[in-house]
Parts: sequence; structure tokens; C-alpha cells
Amino acid sequence: MSDDKRSGASVGASQASAQFLTFQLGGEMFAIGILTIKEIIEYGELTSVPMMPSTVRGVINLRGAVVPVIDLQARFGKGAVVAGKRTCIVIVEVEAQGERQVIGVIVDAVNEVVDIPPEDIEPPPSFGSRIRTDFIHGMGKVRGRFVILLELERVLSLDDLGVSAPPSGAESEAMAEA
Repeated sequence: MSDDKRSGASVGASQASAQFLTFQLGGEMFAIGILTIKEIIEYGELTSVPMMPSTVRGVINLRGAVVPVIDLQARFGKGAVVAGKRTCIVIVEVEAQGERQVIGVIVDAVNEVVDIPPEDIEPPPSFGSRIRTDFIHGMGKVRGRFVILLELERVLSLDDLGVSAPPSGAESEAMAEA
């Protein structure tokens, strides 16, 4: 092993391989950890919600639960995803303001689940202060190609999306009494 590798060039070198779901978005390959994924569903009709930011495409009914759907491509500033034959909604569960939140994310196509050993994960590149890299967990090497490993909780942060979380039970009671 070279001195560069031992000096911390890889992320989490003491951990075992992690599994990631790879998917296409705007011609690029991205990945998210499989532990956050609940399921993958076919892209279908969304119900739009008034006064939502453009990154929130709408909501779906998932077995009786209302699930917001985020357009990741729009979230990354590249315009809305144009739905095609392979477009899917990946249902994920993330931590939002101390609670678990189920959210759907639109992707162009789901590829595969891959094992990426820690030594094949490089830290996010430094682009300077004008470009946000806090969305990126790292750069994974898969079959000689880089895959962008997303920091999903940051990508889907309700504060960054311009969406406020629904009030908790105590907050909604206080609002009702006011």
C-alpha cells in the first residue's frame, strides 16, 4: 500500500465493503447506500402540491401514506427530469429534524447494487467555496469508473429544499389553541 493510501486518502478505510444502489441521472452515475432504500417503484402520476419549490415534483400515495417526491436532477440545478421508459422513483428513509422521513426521489434509471470497499472510496473533491460538495459522501471506483456517492440526508434536507416539516404533535396542538 502506498503512503498516499495510508495517509487517509480513502474514506473509512477500517470498515468493511458497503453496498450501494447505482443509478443514472442526467447522464451521470450516482449511488446511495442501500440501507436507506425502502423500495423502488415505477414512475407514475404525481399529485402536484401548490407553492412547493421546483425540486418537489409532488406527492404519491404509497399504500395509504403521502410521500413527497423530489426531482434530484432539479435539486442539482440541471432542470427537471424528463420521464422515460426506465424512469423510477426510489423510496428512501432519511433523518429529518430528529424524525424518520420517507421520501421518493426520481432517477432516470436504476442500474445495480454494487459492493464498494473502503479503499475504493475517495473523499469528495475540493472545488472551492462557491461549489457545494456537502452533498457528496465520496467518489467510488466501480469497474474503472467514478460513481458519485451521495450524502442523502444532506441532499434531501428539508431546510435546504425550502420545505418546512409538518408540525409535531405538540406544535400542532399549540397552533390549534392559538
